[in-house]
Amino acid sequence: MGERDDPGVIGRRVQRLRVERGLTQRQLAEPVYTPAYISTLESGRVRPSDDALRHLADRLGVAFDELASGHSARLVTELRLRLTEAQRTLAVGETEAAAGQYAELLAEAETHGLAPERSAALLGLGECALETGELVAGRQYFERAEECLAGAPLPARVPALRGRAVAHYLAGELRYAVYLLETALDELNRGGLHDPDALLLLYASAIGPYMDMGAHARAAQAAEFALALAPQSGDPALVARMHRSVARTLVAEGRLAEADASLAKAAELYRGLQIRTELANCHWMRGYVYAQDGQLERAEEELREALGMLSAKRAALYSSQVAVELADVLHRRGRSDEAAALLHDVLGQLSPERGAVHAAAAHRLLGIIAEDARRTENAEEHYVRALSLLERAGAAGDLADLCRLLGDLLRRTGRVEAALDAYRTGLGHRTAPGTTTLGPAPAQPPL
Repeated sequence: MGERDDPGVIGRRVQRLRVERGLTQRQLAEPVYTPAYISTLESGRVRPSDDALRHLADRLGVAFDELASGHSARLVTELRLRLTEAQRTLAVGETEAAAGQYAELLAEAETHGLAPERSAALLGLGECALETGELVAGRQYFERAEECLAGAPLPARVPALRGRAVAHYLAGELRYAVYLLETALDELNRGGLHDPDALLLLYASAIGPYMDMGAHARAAQAAEFALALAPQSGDPALVARMHRSVARTLVAEGRLAEADASLAKAAELYRGLQIRTELANCHWMRGYVYAQDGQLERAEEELREALGMLSAKRAALYSSQVAVELADVLHRRGRSDEAAALLHDVLGQLSPERGAVHAAAAHRLLGIIAEDARRTENAEEHYVRALSLLERAGAAGDLADLCRLLGDLLRRTGRVEAALDAYRTGLGHRTAPGTTTLGPAPAQPPL
């Protein structure tokens, strides 16, 4: 049921419709109410009950929602149908077309004062911006969507909150991204709000920043929870298409309430299609774990699976991040030329504001490959670039390791004082494996 206008607005609407239909106050009131009640209602001095509004809507020949809110039920249903169309467009990877659809829907929702549809359009525009790497615009869309949902329960706000966290993460603001995700997870789990889709989005989104901050134990646990929650979401594409088709026929038949219910199911399922990107994070994490364990063939398989899932959706930034991990595995398997070619491609898609940590990782690995080939100056250049990027992002664990690599290189080339400076810098960033300065882990879900 839509939001209801204030009594004065409703009263004027009732009076206008009554006059248009040539009814007296007595004719409108009978047989349940009195002319005096209608007069009081039309003057805005009384707030009509749902029963009174249903009686008046029936006598005036309009829908309850239209009388209560001024919005045509057909208009709202048709907007929701177009929202599911835009979600489908984004789900199949047609990001530019989806952004155009969402922009049109946002303008219409704002014109008609439809807050739920406005927030859905903003959320869609934010997701489109993430896919294309427009991080500032994406974060602003998500913030506006959260403002629209300010009074809604936390599970309803999770997609917008998660989107904002991912935008901060991709911009290199790791600690704040983790703060947003963990705060939401803790509130959901401690409050008993076991919403599988909301939890899956949050846990899968936390894996990347955890890994980049050196919190590998938390990343592994988040991946475990996400994979345990995934079967509860299922494969939604076929069912969503069915619900969307059914809604079209119901709208044509004037059965708007049933069409709305079908569209709500379709919209929920299309949102679930974004989980493909999130599950790719889990394959990425598995690939990382296998690589750390020396199981390089299995690591390559998992990382290629993640890269294929992400490339299928044209998720450029995510694809670049996984490609760096894959390049490391290829280098360790003796395929350094293939790894270097992959890394140079990746660096064209990353920048300090868009994927700083993985741009640094690409430079680090290129430096190692250059050292192996005895190209010392080239190696040093890559290490220095990586150091600058990591200092900006605050990735302490990676900084310590990089300072060691740079110090060793400087020492081997006879620059002992410079090497000592690099080692001291690294010691200042040294952390124990698997730890960060994060607070306690969030409460666990009741799996």
